[in-house]
Amino acid sequence: MTLSTNHTSGNNSITTNKANNNKTILLVEDNDLNIEIANELLCSSGFNVICATNGQEALNTVINSKTGDIDLILMDIQMPIMNGYETTKNIRKLDDAYKANIPIIAMTANAFSEDRDEAFEVGMNGFISKPIDINEVLTTIDKFLKK
Repeated sequence: MTLSTNHTSGNNSITTNKANNNKTILLVEDNDLNIEIANELLCSSGFNVICATNGQEALNTVINSKTGDIDLILMDIQMPIMNGYETTKNIRKLDDAYKANIPIIAMTANAFSEDRDEAFEVGMNGFISKPIDINEVLTTIDKFLKK
């Protein structure tokens, strides 16, 4: 499996693979190793991946995208500048109904029930604990992309 990442810390980038119906996932993660691993797994599963390294960058990416360009967001919770909860709240307030309703799945090392509850309270649609299990990630993504 070839690593296909164009991620540069602090910049958005896209890696393209057309095998999965051209579905695009915004991966929001501040740890470079986690980005590299998740990006490789997602790209090898056929997804287009856009990377953002903090919540503000993710919010800007969603705002500046064309309606329909992003199909799903995988969101880390603990990040600098703006955490995943605040980012989700801001995305849910967007005027563009499509963008405001993009499925957002939390990815966090904090797997306590309080963390899960807070994720759903701020408007996230799913919750995955780290370290990630690729089968769980793909099953969760599939659940939301088939709706």
